[in-house]
Amino acid sequence: MSTFDHTGLIQDINQNLAPFRKSQSEAMQGFGQLARAAMAEGAISAKTKELIALAIGVTQHCSGCIGFHVKALRRLQCTRAEMEEMLGVCVYMGGGPALMYAAEALSAWDSMAPE
Repeated sequence: MSTFDHTGLIQDINQNLAPFRKSQSEAMQGFGQLARAAMAEGAISAKTKELIALAIGVTQHCSGCIGFHVKALRRLQCTRAEMEEMLGVCVYMGGGPALMYAAEALSAWDSMAPE
């Protein structure tokens, strides 16, 4: 199976959105504030929230979401076993298409391993 470059994808997305962030700064600041508030520690841990976000990215077939949320999960010291268990729920709820994106999430996990 070939590896998809999620690190490069994240960089490309950030680069491509840079002019949009400037032209739509108020909207993008609002989006950033919403993201920070939604993902902050609370009754649900930040790691659990990132697992939920990755699950949504997998079931919605969003490669960019997979890259950003796998990166965040690694930062939050999520284990591969925790991610794999969540991916099992994705496949249960999303069927074959979710299985294909689960494979992509696993590839992203492996490619973002600390060196």
